[in-house]
Amino acid sequence: MTLNNNALKYLFTAVMLLTLARNNSFADGFPVRPGRFVLSPSVSYFFANKQFDSTSHRTAFKDNGRFHSTSYALYAEYGISRKFTISALVPYSINYFKTDSTPNAINTSGLQDIEIGIKYYLANINYKYYFSIKATGIIPTYKNNPGLGYSQYGSELKLAFAGSGHLFGRQSYFVAENAVREYFGGESVFQDRYNLTYGLTLDKNFHEQVSVSIGGFYATSGNSFINPNPIISANPSTSKNFAFNQVSVSYGHAFAKNLSLFLTGGTFITGRNTGAGTSLSASLNYRIDTR
Repeated sequence: MTLNNNALKYLFTAVMLLTLARNNSFADGFPVRPGRFVLSPSVSYFFANKQFDSTSHRTAFKDNGRFHSTSYALYAEYGISRKFTISALVPYSINYFKTDSTPNAINTSGLQDIEIGIKYYLANINYKYYFSIKATGIIPTYKNNPGLGYSQYGSELKLAFAGSGHLFGRQSYFVAENAVREYFGGESVFQDRYNLTYGLTLDKNFHEQVSVSIGGFYATSGNSFINPNPIISANPSTSKNFAFNQVSVSYGHAFAKNLSLFLTGGTFITGRNTGAGTSLSASLNYRIDTR
């Protein structure tokens, strides 16, 4: 079986898009009241048949290559007090890559990294603007499974600034986040992620909303070696130097005070050493007050 190793190198790093996009509907910068339990299952789909090379040029994959990824995730957050919340994220991913000359697709599936976090609200301005910091531990659930991650423990520190206001007579909000992440081990990986979101309600009852986001992902490591074996080269742990920026639009609908649905579509606008693709996602946000 002959495959384009460079294509696989660029493409499978796009799995990391799902890491960036999972929390978009959770509005991480706003407080979760004490005793409130937030539960959010989600599903995301990503497709790419083009790539950004090492010079950021967009080209089609050779031999009509195409990549599909479906990710399921369960996110939960609980308000301990006015200052602290704890959270957990459990993701499961199914990925495959295929070309016209390969009768069987390269595929991988399984649980990815579990994330356990604690968030602290640093300050607020008139209970309208909020500053928070979140520390997250990253726990791999797999060993040597191509396409699922680095198989390394890690940690992340995220700063967020969120606020609300009015635009055209409608309630609006914004969230600005930046997170730095480090994977530990013999070959450490450093990542920086940012996300900017602006949202607007469409009705006086706050049942409908739309938002626009721009986000980015930058990863670097001292190791840029790519194993010539195509199965190994499909593993993101052998491609640790890449970057991308994406834009997305989201629509939210509240069925009830404690139950909302978010639908999101996004696309890569620039990148380096990664796939150039499009994503679709849906997530439910269910809130339970225990106090």
